[in-house]
Amino acid sequence: MGLDDIKRRISAAEEQAGRAPGSVTLIAVSKVQPEGRVTAVLDAGHRVFGENYVQEAQGKWPGWRDRYPGVELHMIGPLQSNKAKAAVDLFDAIHTLDRMSLARKLAQQVELQGHSPELFIQVNTGDEPQKAGILADELPVFLSSCRDLGLSPQGLMCIPPEDQDPLPHFRLLRALAQDHGLPNLSMGMSADFEAAIAEGATHVRVGSAIFGARDYG
Repeated sequence: MGLDDIKRRISAAEEQAGRAPGSVTLIAVSKVQPEGRVTAVLDAGHRVFGENYVQEAQGKWPGWRDRYPGVELHMIGPLQSNKAKAAVDLFDAIHTLDRMSLARKLAQQVELQGHSPELFIQVNTGDEPQKAGILADELPVFLSSCRDLGLSPQGLMCIPPEDQDPLPHFRLLRALAQDHGLPNLSMGMSADFEAAIAEGATHVRVGSAIFGARDYG
């Protein structure tokens, strides 16, 4: 499909939903993608990228940032607490704040480094035991605890169960964000980002539809 096609589809989905043009941020998910595919998207002018692994991102993005000013890097994979220092140093946004031990580590690093990435709380909307994220009914206490630590989450993130209609999950996330005054919603991937935009997504995470299928070797 490619970048241009995805951007056209996002614009059309914004218009159909009555959203302002440009109100949805496209995060190009570049994890495990060959260098040539990523630099082609950079050369096309796109600057917002998502990575799942701190170590992988550390290995490639500092050099690309030198070559391509204005890159914005989003952490969208599970974040180990012992990687909090590197994550705060490297990423402009972290979408996977999902437990108090991580919140405490991030708060320490925010204080030490003097800046904070934009933070999203990951919500396990499907109540899946194998999946990261806090449960919906835990959000009020968790959000309050994060704020007590000096953190200022700005949004929520979810990954709906693969075998379910994503719409109820998008709607639940939107309702939770509205209830708690959080302006940003990170939801929607290659297969369902248009539905997510219709439900209020501010950030969509699209990988294979931009870069092509991943080769894990």
